[in-house]
Amino acid sequence: MSAQEPEAELNPQHADELARVYAALLARAGETLVELRLDATRRACELLGDIHTAAPAITVTGTNGKTSTARMVDTLLTAHDLRVGRFTSPHLTRVTERISVDGAEVAVPDFVRVYDEIAPFLELVDAQLAAEERAPLTFFEALTVLALAVFADAPVDVMVLEVGMGGEWDSTNVVDAQVCGFTAVGLDHQGFLGDTVEEIARTKAGILDRSVDPTPAPEPYAVIAAQPDDAAERVLAAEVERRGVTAWAEGQGFGVLERTLAVDGQLVSIRGLGGDYPELFLPLHGEHQAHNAAVALALVEAFLTGGERPLSPEPVTDAFAAMSSPGRLEVLKAEPTILVDGAHNPAAATVLAETMAEAFDLTDTTLVLGMFADKDPHGVLEQVSRFADRVVITQALSDRAMDPEVLAAAAREWFDPEDVLIAPTVKDALMRAIDLADTAEAASGEQARAGIVVTGSLLTVAEARVLLHRGDAA
Repeated sequence: MSAQEPEAELNPQHADELARVYAALLARAGETLVELRLDATRRACELLGDIHTAAPAITVTGTNGKTSTARMVDTLLTAHDLRVGRFTSPHLTRVTERISVDGAEVAVPDFVRVYDEIAPFLELVDAQLAAEERAPLTFFEALTVLALAVFADAPVDVMVLEVGMGGEWDSTNVVDAQVCGFTAVGLDHQGFLGDTVEEIARTKAGILDRSVDPTPAPEPYAVIAAQPDDAAERVLAAEVERRGVTAWAEGQGFGVLERTLAVDGQLVSIRGLGGDYPELFLPLHGEHQAHNAAVALALVEAFLTGGERPLSPEPVTDAFAAMSSPGRLEVLKAEPTILVDGAHNPAAATVLAETMAEAFDLTDTTLVLGMFADKDPHGVLEQVSRFADRVVITQALSDRAMDPEVLAAAAREWFDPEDVLIAPTVKDALMRAIDLADTAEAASGEQARAGIVVTGSLLTVAEARVLLHRGDAA
């Protein structure tokens, strides 16, 4: 299976074929129209030869940090000479980014070929569901089946699956994971997951259940990140105990021992399940990424050794140095400094504010902010107002985007009214922010270092990345 062509080199035929398949997927119910079920996805997987059991798996759920952690797990496993299939969401530039084999997004010809092979089976399941007066497979259910089919086709040694939403009824849960990871759990998607952290944590704990009968997977191991909410910690501990699975919690069985800032990242020392790993260079910013890396390392230790012995130092060192997380506190430009971060809820915005204070010495910061209408603008604005001098409100190209006037009205409660501007598109907002940064830097003299932070949603970030010629696959 070949690696993906860079976007600039995607030939017209491949672009047309990808557009055809993506249109077919988008014709299904979107990712915000969730069906609380597993059986539909399972039917498709079984018709395709039980592709959901084709390789052992590590599943990662949580509210924030899932994608970064899944990418780190992939990098660590790859450094141990395993062929890894990784499924994450959402994508930044194109849908093929969500499915990765050997550390690279699936090539368009493979994506299209496998989709065309499974399409008749998806249609068969759709017909069965229609006969039962039930909704057809959704976009995310079909995409999950496609990812599992790509992994079976490769084939891969191990699958790393990021849960789309929740856990118990998320389509990725048709796979009985050998190791289940939990990143920080907080409030998000309350319309589907529940109004309290307890309800959300309980739903996410569903990834520990076995859905294949008889299952080829052993009883799962659980690796649990430090939880910002004690309620989430209590629920996850209770759910682990109720199922009788072996579990390790950050701060008890593993964790970050020490971290110091370094050029373009940080040095971290981590206590793993089987031993200590001193002074690993991590080319990512923020305390949260150090903790994500500790969780990822523990997940891989649990998968490879059952947590009974340390991993070889050399592949761990190499993997840490190669870790990346596009769209998450990613520096796209140096002068002025332009960062993008997909913070879309208060918890993620808090992490962004803390990392800006720690890792970026900016004397003036312009914020470009575009959010989805179902998110909490005041919770995000409270945090970003800690480091931003002004904000340019915009909206991404999505029906889900919050009206800029509504978002601007909220922003005026956190910024001086004259520091709240509106631009109709992300492109316009970015150009306005660059002008403001240049003006601020010129007014402040030689020691000034102005910067721009684009945030509010991954779609806003994705548009900025393309505009700044960083629309390459992640």
